[in-house]
Amino acid sequence: MRTYLAVIDDKPEARIALRFAARRAAKTGGGIAILALVPAAEFVQWSGVQAAMEEEERLRVEGMVTEAAGTLIKETGLTPDIIVRQGDPVDVVREILGQRDDVAALVLGAAAEGGPGPLVAHFAGADAGTMRCPVMIIPGSLTDEALDRLS
Repeated sequence: MRTYLAVIDDKPEARIALRFAARRAAKTGGGIAILALVPAAEFVQWSGVQAAMEEEERLRVEGMVTEAAGTLIKETGLTPDIIVRQGDPVDVVREILGQRDDVAALVLGAAAEGGPGPLVAHFAGADAGTMRCPVMIIPGSLTDEALDRLS
């Protein structure tokens, strides 16, 4: 099955990219995988405190992706594959793409204002010619109506 891999965080453009990916998957008979990245905690001198901070951030991210998955299921009927990982975002995405032959496209959201985030900058720049699947960059300025027409 063709799977759209959408990388999400708590920014509005991530919601737009996920909506686009879910609608494309539903219309093409594909699936969707949601990747949520847990940022590494800043170094804290006491390892117990750092571990607690990392666990708190992981729980926040898991809650965010669970909410997004619930919305996706309600809107499209698709049950997403949920992936939560910690690490360097570029490295994590590369690792997942290397492990999953079913990924038909990497779907990223671009902010409506300002420069591109690190994933968009990297995968549309340095790695663009070496990708094993297309990279879809969804503009964060699109309305739900525009997304519905495009997807």
